[in-house]
Amino acid sequence: MNPSRALLTPAEMYRADALAVKAGVPPLTLMENAGRAVAGEIVRRFGARPVTVLAGPGNNGGDGFVAARYLRGWGWPVDILSFCRMKEYRGDAAHMAALWGAESKPLSGAKLRENTLIIDALFGAGLSKPLPPEAMALAREAARMRFPVVAIDVPSGLDGATGKPLGDCFQADLTVTFFRKKPGHVLAPGRFFCGETVVADIGIPASVLAEIDPKTRENGPPELKKRSQRAHKYTSGHAVIVSGDATHTGAARLAAMAALRIGAGLVTLVSPANALITNASHLTAIMLSEADDAPALARLLQDRRKNAVCVGPAAGVGEKTAEKTIACLESGAAVVLDADALTSFAETPNVLFKLISKHPHRGVVLTPHEGEFARLFKDLADESESKLERARKAAERSGAVMVLKGSDTVIAAPDGLAAVNTNAPPSLATAGSGDVLAGIITGLLACEPESSAFEMACAGVWIHGQAARRLPSAGLIAEDLPAAIPAVLSQ
Repeated sequence: MNPSRALLTPAEMYRADALAVKAGVPPLTLMENAGRAVAGEIVRRFGARPVTVLAGPGNNGGDGFVAARYLRGWGWPVDILSFCRMKEYRGDAAHMAALWGAESKPLSGAKLRENTLIIDALFGAGLSKPLPPEAMALAREAARMRFPVVAIDVPSGLDGATGKPLGDCFQADLTVTFFRKKPGHVLAPGRFFCGETVVADIGIPASVLAEIDPKTRENGPPELKKRSQRAHKYTSGHAVIVSGDATHTGAARLAAMAALRIGAGLVTLVSPANALITNASHLTAIMLSEADDAPALARLLQDRRKNAVCVGPAAGVGEKTAEKTIACLESGAAVVLDADALTSFAETPNVLFKLISKHPHRGVVLTPHEGEFARLFKDLADESESKLERARKAAERSGAVMVLKGSDTVIAAPDGLAAVNTNAPPSLATAGSGDVLAGIITGLLACEPESSAFEMACAGVWIHGQAARRLPSAGLIAEDLPAAIPAVLSQ
C-alpha cells in the first residue's frame, strides 16, 4: 500500500497521535502545528475578513484556538464562540484557550455576524451522535447565509469513519485534516460535505503507519508493468467477452473494446449464433467465436491461453447466463462477473460463492452497482451501514474481489484490503460505462496474470475514471471511453 494514500479510521488516527507522542513529539506541538496549518490554508485561499471560530469542548476546539491566535496575529478580526466556558476546558485545549488571552462568547443563542468566515472547530472525526441543538442551529444558519466554512478535521456532524452525516452537518468549503485522510473524507456523501480536503503535516512520523497497519487506502494511479521489448500478442494475454443475443450485443462490444485498449494482446467476443452477423458487422481487431450454450463456452475456454473472461454485460438474466457463468468459473481463467451474471444468482448466491471458492488462487472480480449488490447480498443492502464495510463483508463472504460501483466506488478484497476511488467524474453516470469498466478489468487480468485481482481491479477503476476526466463532460457516452484509455496509459 502506498503510505501517502492510507486512510485512517478515527480510532487509527487516535493511535497515530499516541504513537507520535510516544516517539517524542509533544502533544502541544501537534496541536500548535494543526492550528497553524488551518490558519495558513485560510490565508492562502481567502482575503482578510472577519472570522468566527466555533470552538468545541475538546481537542478540535483547541486547534480552533490556535488558528484564531495566528489569524489575529496576522491582522484578521477574530471572534470565538465556545461550546463551554473558558475555565471548563481541560488538557491541551485548556492550554491553547489560555494562550488566546481573551474571553470567548457562548455558542448557545449566538448569531453569526455578516460576511464572516466560519472555522468549524466543534467536533472531530470521532463524533458518534448528532450535533447538540445549538450547534445544529449554527450549521443551518451558516448554510442559509452561505458563509464560507473551513472545517477542522471533518465538518462537525459528519461520521469520519463512514462519511455519513449524523443529522444536521456543516457544509464546508475547505476541510483541513492531519497526517492522513479518514474514510469519511472520500466516501459519499461525506466528501461532498468536506469541499476541498487538504492533508496537513503536523509532525506525526510516517513510521507510525507500520505499527497501525491500515487496511484501507484512497485509490490512485496504478503501477502497471511495461511490456518487454520481446512481447507479442500471444504473451500479452487473451481476454474473452461473452455476448448477449442478437438484440443485446452492444454492452459486450463495449467491454471487448475496453479490454483491447487496456492492453490484452488478443480479445475474442463469444457470441450466440443468432448474434454473429450483428457482432461481425461491428468488429475489426476483436475476434469472434460462436458459442450458443454453456458446453460450447466451456470447450472454447479449454484453451488455457484464454486466461481472462467476462460474462454479464447484457447477457440476459436467467438459467442460460447462470450456466455460462458456471462454465467460466470452472475453466480456471480469471473471471469478471458483471450485471446479468450477478442477478442470475440472486436466489442462489451461495451456489455462486461455492463455485468461486473452488479455485481460490484464480482471480474473480464482481462489479455490481447498488441494485445488483442488493440482489446478491440481501442482508448487506442497508445503506445506513458504511459502504466500505458492506463491500468488505461481501468480498469475504463471496471469496471474490468486490467492486461496489458509484461516485465513491469501493474495491474490497477477501483478506480485508480495500480502496475508495475518488477520481470518477459525474459524466460517468451514463449507460454502458459499467460495461467499459468490466472490460478494462478483464483486459488487465489477461495482460498482467501475475498481479493480484485486487490490484488490477483498483487499477481498472482508476483508469476508467481518468479516461472520463480526459474527455469533455458534456455529451460523454460510453463509446467515447475506450479511445481515451491510451492517453491515460501514456501518463
